[in-house]
Amino acid sequence: MVEHTVKSFENEISQLRGLIAEMGGLAEVAIRDSIDALVQRDEEKAHVVIANDPRIDALEAEVDRLAVRIIALRAPMADDLREVIAALKISGVVERIGDYAKNIAKRVTKFERAGKIEPLTLIPTMAEIVQSMVRDVLNAYGARDAQLAVEVIRRDDKVDNFYDSIFRNLVSHMMESPATISDAAQLLFVARNLERIGDHSTNVAEMVYFAATGEYCTERDKGDMAAGAER
Repeated sequence: MVEHTVKSFENEISQLRGLIAEMGGLAEVAIRDSIDALVQRDEEKAHVVIANDPRIDALEAEVDRLAVRIIALRAPMADDLREVIAALKISGVVERIGDYAKNIAKRVTKFERAGKIEPLTLIPTMAEIVQSMVRDVLNAYGARDAQLAVEVIRRDDKVDNFYDSIFRNLVSHMMESPATISDAAQLLFVARNLERIGDHSTNVAEMVYFAATGEYCTERDKGDMAAGAER
């Protein structure tokens, strides 16, 4: 009976991880497709991103139900409890990441001449970094990999630098070409959404670190990991 109970619990934890992995995969695709739609001015692809968002919402609700059921019936403790709580929190953050991708897709139809705005060329590169953060942090969660989680956290500085660069470029562009102010403002919103996705990926990474180690990720941890990577 004890062996059966343990096996059932492990299956439920595996199911939780699978649901979050599916959410993360959908969110990553949504980021990629929303940026592709923006660059290509592909309104049909943008509408697909928007239409697929409810699937991420439904998966979040499924994670919530399963996590509550596990807590109520299994009364997990220590490592197991951290695992379930992390899943609850991470699913909510991934759902928000999906919302940011959807917001980017919604802006595709609002551009008049975005293809003529040079700073647009920086956004796909920023998006690639953000996609890699989402992908790696979900891999870190699945493997309980604290080191990979810290590496994701460190990558957020690069996203912030891209945002600052895009912001400066767009402000300069608006000053030089007032006719592009409306489209440039839309691109600022897009860059801001990507920056927020990076922040949320960092939040997930911190949860993964805590779930894996039982400790909070400190600046010292990040520094130690950076030093290790350089050796």
